Amino acid sequence: MSGAHAAAAPQELARTAPEPDGTPAGVWSTSVRRGEDGALSVAGVDVRAIAAEHGTPAYVVDEADLRARARAFAVAFDAAFAPAEGLAGADVYYAGKAFLSVAVARWVHEEGLRIDTSTGGELAVALRAQVPGAHIGLHGNNKSAGEIAAALTHGVGRLVVDSLPEIEKVAAVAAELGVRAPVMVRVTTGVHAGGHEFIATAHEDQKFGLSLASGAARAAVDAILAHEELELVGLHSHIGSQILDLAGFEVAARAILGLRAEIAADTGVLVGEVDLGGGYGIAYTGTEGAPNAPGAVAAALADVVRRACADLGTAPPRISVEPGRSVVGPSGLTLYTVGTVKPVALDDGGSRTYVSVDGGMSDNIRPALYQADYTAALASRASRAEPVTARVVGKHCESGDIVVRHVALPGDVADGDLLAVPATGAYGRSMASNYNMVPRPPVLAVDDGTVRVLVRRETVDDLLALDLG
Repeated sequence: MSGAHAAAAPQELARTAPEPDGTPAGVWSTSVRRGEDGALSVAGVDVRAIAAEHGTPAYVVDEADLRARARAFAVAFDAAFAPAEGLAGADVYYAGKAFLSVAVARWVHEEGLRIDTSTGGELAVALRAQVPGAHIGLHGNNKSAGEIAAALTHGVGRLVVDSLPEIEKVAAVAAELGVRAPVMVRVTTGVHAGGHEFIATAHEDQKFGLSLASGAARAAVDAILAHEELELVGLHSHIGSQILDLAGFEVAARAILGLRAEIAADTGVLVGEVDLGGGYGIAYTGTEGAPNAPGAVAAALADVVRRACADLGTAPPRISVEPGRSVVGPSGLTLYTVGTVKPVALDDGGSRTYVSVDGGMSDNIRPALYQADYTAALASRASRAEPVTARVVGKHCESGDIVVRHVALPGDVADGDLLAVPATGAYGRSMASNYNMVPRPPVLAVDDGTVRVLVRRETVDDLLALDLG
């Protein structure tokens, strides 16, 4: 770890995880409770029973909570962008990169969401879940011809083009298949937001999109309009991730709606849809401030679109958005078993207790990759021991293998205890790896007192089966 982290006063940094309170704005899914004996339960299932039957580490997803969050976005955007409100409607696409499985794709679609995919693999999962092609979009800055062909063959509703060369590639594949490809242009508006530079995706010096400022976005529109194999269905903007302040969306929306008006004035084509992306933040530790509820997001964006289109003198477009983390993130937790517990003296005279668990950076790379903050709680029992400043670490051969950097845990935390890390529904399993040849954990759905396996645990035999010697 860096010297800055080592020198910081741990007593100021370590906080006890917030207790479950049943609210959507909290760090735990809404069905998490702590029983009289101190053990946590999810949707009526004791985490000790989950660990006994399915082992740890394990990703635990609260199905009802996830469905409710998906449904809340669908309802909020339907209401805020209704024609009765002077707008042209809205579609909500679940950003599958956050976490996608056949069951989750089916759940969110049943609750009124469409699916945004970014690879051929994610597209295949959505199709396996029997999501209609027209309700699927395909993103990606380097789509292969095979991925484009698969998307067009299954009738996806939108291909989001990311570069000028890709326009020619999509046109060629569409001509070969004898279809007209529906495309959107991903525009970098110069607006960026989020918790870390590597996940702030709208600034100019990065791999995504076509620059508005340089004229590349407009050149892409003109190139699409020149191809009879392509249909320009919309413009797309995504300004970052883990965004808690909605102000950036107004600036970006005005910029992309301005481009739309310019295109209409020059070509007579008024683009029918504008996608304002996603990236809405969630609570990870309880110290970030309350995340924006779907209704607040929808109302804010509707107000921006209404005012901007009035200023530009253009009819409002249909709007689409792409929440991912804010749908699945709070619905999940990761359950670990404690192994080694080791107090370590610090240079400032204090101490930190290193609590090692049976997972680590292979099941949650975000703390190592983005310095993302999480919290953790003793999940299997009550404790009256005085809290200690703890760092929850994994089992990997890597000093940066940190699960939770600073948290207060009971001083009697010991080998065999269960720890729960909330808000891991997004990007935990989807970014998981087999570092050190560790099999990936299962994904378990919990609902109304029952547990079922959505994605089974990998085994060492699974890993060896790929090794042809």
